[in-house]
Amino acid sequence: MRHPRIRPLLFLIPVLAAFSPAQGATLAQVKASGVLRLATEGNYPPFNYYKNKTLTGFEVDLGNAIARQLGVKPVWTTVVFESLLLGLDRDRYDLVIASHGITPDRLKAVDFSTPHYCSGGVLVARPGGPRTIADLKGKVVTMGVNTTYLKYVQQLPGIGGVKTFPTTNDQLNAVLNKRADAMVLDRFNAIDASKVLPGKLQIGNIIFPERIGMAVRKNNPDLLNSVNKALATLMADGTYTKLSEQYFGQDVRCPRS
Repeated sequence: MRHPRIRPLLFLIPVLAAFSPAQGATLAQVKASGVLRLATEGNYPPFNYYKNKTLTGFEVDLGNAIARQLGVKPVWTTVVFESLLLGLDRDRYDLVIASHGITPDRLKAVDFSTPHYCSGGVLVARPGGPRTIADLKGKVVTMGVNTTYLKYVQQLPGIGGVKTFPTTNDQLNAVLNKRADAMVLDRFNAIDASKVLPGKLQIGNIIFPERIGMAVRKNNPDLLNSVNKALATLMADGTYTKLSEQYFGQDVRCPRS
């Protein structure tokens, strides 16, 4: 989503696919070590962020709960978003949970868990700014570097231009300072931003629906299956609902198709 969300550089995907080792740490190795190495961005509230130097957020709490289901200790690493999947490929961690949208291109480089939430990109602007795709004609949109939304926005007909920035805060500042007319942001992230900046932001239409998953290295089915099983347990026993309500005031799991 975000932040919006793999955002690995697309030109690197064939390289990763061609030269990656067979697999990362297996489930047996994770359990033997007693540690699940998790990675996230740490700069994407309310999903993953630092509060008084403590890493927290919906995805962090969910990752900790998954580690408990596996019977191991969670150990976190925070990395800039565009480097997360490269670090996964290099076996620096076992599981990435950082609001990565599940796309065909990304599936060439990594395997994704069952979606741990569903969202979508919404237009965020100053009050009176663009609300719909049609409103973007001739307008400048600011986007996150290597996000799933960037490629989509670049293909929209009639927009006046796209400016990229590394963080959501940079994008928001560009909109607020009138260096851009709008941005596309995950809808939950947009709601959070509007609470922090009351009266300064307008949330428009969802223009890009998205399923969000956790990433595991290719060819590691035991670990992936165990993560999926743990997530299913958390969704069934009320843990997921409690976390979801805590951070968003609603259940954010994907609807059944």
